[in-house]
Amino acid sequence: MALAFLQYDVFTGEVLTGNQLAVFLDGRGLQPERMQAIAREMNFSETTFIVPPEQPGTDVRMRIFTPGVELPMAGHPTIGSTFALAHAGTIPPGTVRFVFGLGVGPTPVDLEWEDSRLRFVWMTQRLPEFGPVLENRTAAAAAIGLDVRDVVPDLPVQQVSCGLPYLLIPLRDKATVDRAISDAGAIRRLSVATAMDDSVFLFAVSPAGSPETVYSRMFASQFGVLEDAATGSASGPLGAYLVRYHVVAGAAAGQILCLQGVAMGRPSRIYVAIEGTAAAITSVKVGGEAILVAEGQLLI
Repeated sequence: MALAFLQYDVFTGEVLTGNQLAVFLDGRGLQPERMQAIAREMNFSETTFIVPPEQPGTDVRMRIFTPGVELPMAGHPTIGSTFALAHAGTIPPGTVRFVFGLGVGPTPVDLEWEDSRLRFVWMTQRLPEFGPVLENRTAAAAAIGLDVRDVVPDLPVQQVSCGLPYLLIPLRDKATVDRAISDAGAIRRLSVATAMDDSVFLFAVSPAGSPETVYSRMFASQFGVLEDAATGSASGPLGAYLVRYHVVAGAAAGQILCLQGVAMGRPSRIYVAIEGTAAAITSVKVGGEAILVAEGQLLI
């Protein structure tokens, strides 16, 4: 069997940067176990499979797999797969909204075009769920190879979810973020001890005048991903966190830019738009570009 796929770099407009994604536009007839094996073969942080819609009000069903597990939702696969479907003509030029059926339910994307070329995509995520605060900041720092003095003292270490939970760790500066270590064993022990998720998203708020709002990295070895170059499903929670704790406010809440992947040599730019107030967030959107870098067939 020859399975056609498109390969994209996501959250970037420049090839060989951003987060890699393989999109199989016709996943009909593939069992989940086969999809998982294919994702392991592709060995990107995620691979997607498009199948016919299963829920009313959705245009397609999309399955998302890391090399190790299936995910109920994810950001860069949703953005990248939108570009792939537009490239294939499944999404006609000028379409302003398209709805994916994901494991978390119907998930809309809003499309911005430049003539007939898709230019930018916004993904609407679930409203944030602010989980427990980790009071043992020393343990949080140690799990990523740092000292408690590297953690920002007036911001919480907290689990936040817009569909997938992440433990958000605010660090002093970009250099501190780059010094962190993705230690699967240490992070797993922290997760077991605290009953929190072991997907860790660490970030530093950028100095005034910087082009980006925050500089970040993400570790998720339980998904088979030692480090992720761009994590849309964590960027929505991050944006909500920044608004809740008054790091950004007003118009700036709709113009958050997260720079990720630099430490991996794959810089990625993830845009986040939050509506509402610190006490009541009413909308979370994550957006970005994607660029086609390869087309091929997988022979299985």
